[in-house]
Order: sequence, then structure tokens, then C-alpha cells
Amino acid sequence: MLPADNLIEEATKIYKVLSNSIRITILYYLRHQSGAVDVSTIVSDLGLAQPVVSKQLGILYRYQLVCKHKQGTRVYYLLDDPHVVEMIDDMLNHVRHEIKGEPHPKNLYDKK
Repeated sequence: MLPADNLIEEATKIYKVLSNSIRITILYYLRHQSGAVDVSTIVSDLGLAQPVVSKQLGILYRYQLVCKHKQGTRVYYLLDDPHVVEMIDDMLNHVRHEIKGEPHPKNLYDKK
């Protein structure tokens, strides 16, 4: 087993977590907030059912993509990893290029 094999296995798990559009929607939403957001605000702003949001946040928390803290009866969530923010932004930029049919900014094999 190569040393990178464990990293690849963990990366595969994260990509599986990110393969759900609701989870990406929640992460994208949190990406554009100025601080922690409580579950009821996420539910209201995204127009999703509370059990759905809570379940998806639980999965995101388990994989350390969001962090949470409780204040009274409310639970607040915040993005926990700047790498995930970069990954989401990069993926959305990739999709924008694909939709527009534009070339990517640089070719990996071009040594110029």
C-alpha cells in the first residue's frame, strides 16, 4: 500500500459527502455568511425542511466540513475548513467554464 493510499481513501469519502446537492447548497450558503448561522435561519433561507437540513448538517459535521456550537436551544453552524471553501469555489468555477464552453484559464501541460 502506498503512503498516499490512505489519503486517497479519505479524499474519496469527502467527495462522496460532497456528491449531494443539498450538502453543497448548505456549504455554499454558509460560505457567503458573515458568521455562524442557526439551523432555523438555514431552513428559512434555503426553503428546505428542518429534518433534511439537520440530517445534512450532521453529515457535514461528522466529516469536519462544518463546526457547530449551541447557544440556548439553538445550534449554530459555520464552515470549518478553508480548503473546502476553495474546493467548492474551484468546482463552481470549473462548472461555469463548462457551461459557457470556455477554455480553462491554463493548460496544466503548457510550460510557458
